[in-house]
Amino acid sequence: MHDTIAAISTPIGEAGLGIIRVSGDQAVDIVDRIFRGKKRLKDTDTYQARYGYIIDFKSGKKIDEVICLLMRSPHSFTTEDVVEVGCHGGIVPLRRILNSILDAGARLAEPGEFTKRAFLNGRIDLAQAEAIIQIITSRTEKGMEIAVQQLEGGLSRKISNLRQKLIRVLAHLEAALDFPEDEIEGFSEGEIGKIISEVISEVEKLLKTSQTGKIYREGVRTIIVGRPNVGKSSLLNALLREQRAIVTDIPGTTRDVIEEMINLQGVPLKLIDTAGIRDTEDLVERLGVERSKELLNKADLVLLVLDVSQELTDEDFKIIEMIRNKKTIVVVNKTDLDAKIDQFQLQKIFPDQKIVRTSMVEEEGLDELRDAILELVFQGEVVSTDETIVTNLRHQRALEDALQSLNKAKESFKANMPHDFVTIDLKAGVEHLGKITGETLTEDIIDQIFAEFCLGK
Repeated sequence: MHDTIAAISTPIGEAGLGIIRVSGDQAVDIVDRIFRGKKRLKDTDTYQARYGYIIDFKSGKKIDEVICLLMRSPHSFTTEDVVEVGCHGGIVPLRRILNSILDAGARLAEPGEFTKRAFLNGRIDLAQAEAIIQIITSRTEKGMEIAVQQLEGGLSRKISNLRQKLIRVLAHLEAALDFPEDEIEGFSEGEIGKIISEVISEVEKLLKTSQTGKIYREGVRTIIVGRPNVGKSSLLNALLREQRAIVTDIPGTTRDVIEEMINLQGVPLKLIDTAGIRDTEDLVERLGVERSKELLNKADLVLLVLDVSQELTDEDFKIIEMIRNKKTIVVVNKTDLDAKIDQFQLQKIFPDQKIVRTSMVEEEGLDELRDAILELVFQGEVVSTDETIVTNLRHQRALEDALQSLNKAKESFKANMPHDFVTIDLKAGVEHLGKITGETLTEDIIDQIFAEFCLGK
């Protein structure tokens, strides 16, 4: 924590600009050793930039012209002195400047070490730190909105409020245990039970948002299945609005899996076009069919494509059996041709599934299909990013553990058991909630979390 660290903070590659970040007590002095400008950095006020050159620490040769931005402690991301060196983007200038900074006395930062220092120095809590990674990796605008809300402390404030309620109850109960002969002012028995129940209700509400959070975090794994030549690849291309998959009249054209990500009104949808499922002697196609069956087991959502111009075959019925327990939308395709599948037959086979009629040739039914996907994903619920949404699996597990402990405390309290039993479970609940913001996590777990961050952040 006392070292001055440095790392490249922008992606490696050709770009107009690249940034090397330096943070620590010696950040200004170290960069000053290799910076050449009209004014030295140590004589520069915070939030000011200086134009000049960076030289090689060993040879003294100029490397690149730069803009150095200085942020003095504590008014920086890490709360330490920070210098950001902006140079021309590119692998060579970035790496040469970084090496020169390291030669001048800095240490190469570990993954996530800048954010870890911001957390350890009290600039942000752990939930806010994890929100930074969610912003970087967000796939849709709504996903980013949720992450930004958490970075601003939306989830942290809610967790802090819940913990404070429980801590006040704990303080009252423990005081009553320590001084049984005195009348302790604070809460009545009825108020204590009410507060515990209110906190349980709030935790349950947060947990209900975790499924929505998972959708925004990971996307919906959507498998397009059906027998060969029913229009699966055409459907993929139509949803992507580009010719991603090869489409021909020859059955078995698609032999391998094609995966693409689309943004469906803020929901990241991972579309997977699979090989047509059928019995075949072709070795390559058979391998593709086997892979399709494997992916089907892992699907969050299945789009079953049927060809309305052909009667249902044994292959269709085999696929129907495979997806019997999956969330499924039935896509009756090729409606521009004469229908040979009876609508009443379909409704009998799929009494609980949404049936959408489409034509890729005439581009019909696609909007209805998109609406059906969203409705099935959220089960008809209106999702608002204004509410606090749990998107992190670690947070979800901590909330589940907290809920279990709080329910035990509630049962003990209602059963008029000694307050010792109630306080044990209340303390456990407070500790589990504290894991979300990092107040009650061990150092090794914190290290593990930040090890998953990208280098330079």
